[in-house]
Amino acid sequence: MSRRKDIDHFYQIMEDLEEIVGGKRLLSQYDGAMDWPKRGVYFFFEEGELRERVGLRVVRVGTHALRVGSQRTLWGRLSQHKGTLDGRYAGGGNHRGSVFRLHVGTAMISKNGYDAATWAKGSTAKEEVRHKEQFIEKLVSTHIRSMPFLWVEVYDPPGPNSSRNYIEKNAIALLSNFRKSECIDLASPNWLGNYVWNEKIRLSGLWNVNNVDKKYDPNYLHVLQKFVQKM
Repeated sequence: MSRRKDIDHFYQIMEDLEEIVGGKRLLSQYDGAMDWPKRGVYFFFEEGELRERVGLRVVRVGTHALRVGSQRTLWGRLSQHKGTLDGRYAGGGNHRGSVFRLHVGTAMISKNGYDAATWAKGSTAKEEVRHKEQFIEKLVSTHIRSMPFLWVEVYDPPGPNSSRNYIEKNAIALLSNFRKSECIDLASPNWLGNYVWNEKIRLSGLWNVNNVDKKYDPNYLHVLQKFVQKM
């Protein structure tokens, strides 16, 4: 099968998933009180980012708990992307704990010319640095919280051999336009990701770096479909 047909198959699975879960959600409207599955794979869309045919295109694929023994949950990962609602950094978040937030932040910095010399520097930061970064963290939270997303429950043991890892990396490889001979569902000229520092994001059309330059295994679509049908 061609990549175009496989992409169409992927989006048909997304349509089925959307119907099963009752529609796309927004992080601005949900919290940990919802009955989230413990483990899964998520798919973010973005307003204004359209497929060649119909509907929004997926702009980020992600999962969690890819290390043996990891206790990370699906909501735990999504909440890192969402950011904080209260406390010292209310309305913001911590881009050092979410590479998704980090990349969205770099795009905003580049697009608007913000002074953010400390952004993406180090795995931790002192309180004074985080307070200086709070303005951008709030903008990042607002953007990510407005992005519709879907998720599929994939409950298997944490580790690199998990079905979640298999689905994530192959979905990214399939959807990525990074150095592909045929680009499908291109990012729009107005996509925020066009301003990001990382070339792989700009050229792939995804808020992902890992696996955008890999080949995909078309059999993963049947695995993804199986888990969607189990929900």
